[in-house]
Amino acid sequence: MRPSPHSSRTARGLLAALLTALAAVAALLVATQPAQADTVICEEFGSTVIQGRYVVQNNRWGTSATQCVTATDTGFRVSQADGSVPTNGAPKSYPSVFNGCHYTNCSPGTALPAQVSAISSAPSSISYGYVSNAVYNASYDIWLDPTPRTDGVNRTEIMIWFNRVGSIQPIGSPVGTASVGGRSWEVWTGSNGSNDVISFVAPSAISAWSFDVMDFVDQAVARGMAQSNWYLTSVQAGFEPWQNGAGLAVNSFSSSVDLGAGGDPGGPGEPATACQVTYATNVWQGGFTADVTVKNTGSAAVDDWRLGFTLPSGQRVTNSWNADLSGSTGAVTASPAAHNARIAAGGSQTFGYQGTYSGTFTKPSAFRLNGTACTSA
Repeated sequence: MRPSPHSSRTARGLLAALLTALAAVAALLVATQPAQADTVICEEFGSTVIQGRYVVQNNRWGTSATQCVTATDTGFRVSQADGSVPTNGAPKSYPSVFNGCHYTNCSPGTALPAQVSAISSAPSSISYGYVSNAVYNASYDIWLDPTPRTDGVNRTEIMIWFNRVGSIQPIGSPVGTASVGGRSWEVWTGSNGSNDVISFVAPSAISAWSFDVMDFVDQAVARGMAQSNWYLTSVQAGFEPWQNGAGLAVNSFSSSVDLGAGGDPGGPGEPATACQVTYATNVWQGGFTADVTVKNTGSAAVDDWRLGFTLPSGQRVTNSWNADLSGSTGAVTASPAAHNARIAAGGSQTFGYQGTYSGTFTKPSAFRLNGTACTSA
């Protein structure tokens, strides 16, 4: 028996109403879900990559009390910050996000280290979220060194204090004021025993600002605390807490480095670095080996090379040969052994590593040799 037109219209109406309700529920669920799950880091020096190009680090070194940061799509927030340290000494940590290299941990695709004289501009933008129930500064750090080092402590640290809460002060002593980036700053200089420090302290809190990092680098050079043939190794934005600190946040962060015409991380007047990477793998269920050949296609030798790339999600390095790899997941940097630290013009060096993976195996999509993008063979 065929249904009557009335019963058909009724059924279709009920179905349409049901589909409309389901669509509304689905839209609500999508709207209330984050673009990606936030990552909580409580390990002392734990880190993760955001936006595919910056590293968020917990960086707790001055206390044994628990500190956790939650990395978001655009920055991070301090989700737990136990304990306190005396305000007349060093802070307890520096949770931060950075572009560049920090103790062999290099952000994916970074152009750093790069020689100061080869950089035409280094635009950056930062937005901070502050709290009142803590003692801390909001500090943007710029690191400089005579060599393009990617590990250890650099020679000079530039600190931009966007805000300070509590009875704390920069390293050293005040040496006057300066106008940088269209703003007035109190300037301090000194040494922490490991590196020289020049600090630019805002007279009142700055919540957000877009500026050129090189304006502050130029100040350090002009004051004899750096030289134009030195290297910019990293830029970092975060907080130095002495007491508490939960709720502090970098809402957003961006950083880029523009190299001048004909310039590259090797410096002006030097032949530009050019490279090609061959990535050969042997893959089995849950594991793999990779042999990586780095060819110097430029016209000058590359000394003390560093190859940066990002492991696809789910992959972890278990061991390596002919190179040291920083980290085991995410952004890694391969550093040479003593016997293969030079890649002659037209020559190549090969290293390898073994790892595990979950899901579908894929290869890294991009490689950078000392900050220069390489082609793939």
